[in-house]
Amino acid sequence: MLLLLVAIVWGGSYSAAKLATAQMPVLQFLVLRFGLTFLLLLPALRGLAIPAWPAALSGASVLGANLLAIFICETFGVSLTTASNAAFLISLCVAFTPLCEWWLLGEKPSNAVVGAACLSLLGAGLLAFQHGGSVSSLALGDGLMLIAAFLRGVMVCLTRSHGQRHGLPALTMTAVQMGVMTLGALTLTLTMPGPAWQSLPTSESFWGAMAYLVLACTLLAFFVQNHVGSRASPSRVALLMGSEPLWGALIAVLWMGDSLTPLGWAGGLLITFSAWWVTRPRR
Repeated sequence: MLLLLVAIVWGGSYSAAKLATAQMPVLQFLVLRFGLTFLLLLPALRGLAIPAWPAALSGASVLGANLLAIFICETFGVSLTTASNAAFLISLCVAFTPLCEWWLLGEKPSNAVVGAACLSLLGAGLLAFQHGGSVSSLALGDGLMLIAAFLRGVMVCLTRSHGQRHGLPALTMTAVQMGVMTLGALTLTLTMPGPAWQSLPTSESFWGAMAYLVLACTLLAFFVQNHVGSRASPSRVALLMGSEPLWGALIAVLWMGDSLTPLGWAGGLLITFSAWWVTRPRR
């Protein structure tokens, strides 16, 4: 239920991020978003007061660097490709995760998980291409989204491995990740060519979107992912998070006035069914 909540929250993050980045460059936006979250989580760093804190800090920092790479690839990828291609390619993480789980954790996925991953992938394709489109030619943006999808699969596997090895509290792990992401985004902002650092926007729409992204999409979402990711199967985590395109479409219909074709609704139902299939109660 927590993972489904995160998928719903992240479904609404695209509109908020688009609104915010329209008023601030992408890297500066990432610095502000993750920096504010890190400040809120500073008290949680006391969870590092354990004998093996150097190894725990190192592992959490690797997760933070992986997250930063995901966000950079996603943010720039969406700006360089079509929205339908981006939605489809990022959903490939559902198919990548069982393979990453087999590769990194040595746990071969069950036939049910593989089947559910294929259904979810098919549903994401129907949802993304309901108005037409093609992935016959991969552009730079498509390649970045593909890398982000693979890194998402790696992320859920590393989260489980790190959580079982060091046992850091979820909030502490999230705080370290936010600190690493803030420093990484700030370093890129200062070293990469681009527009000079601009003053902060003063509009209510910007700060409303930023509050939603910081509190719901970052603080709550990554806490839940770190809390559940060390306890649940990476493939199950990926499949539940793979329902994000469906929630994003529903939010767009209710809030933005978008419309879904019958093909899009069919894709959404496939995603929902695959998430239910792997989490249904078993005897």
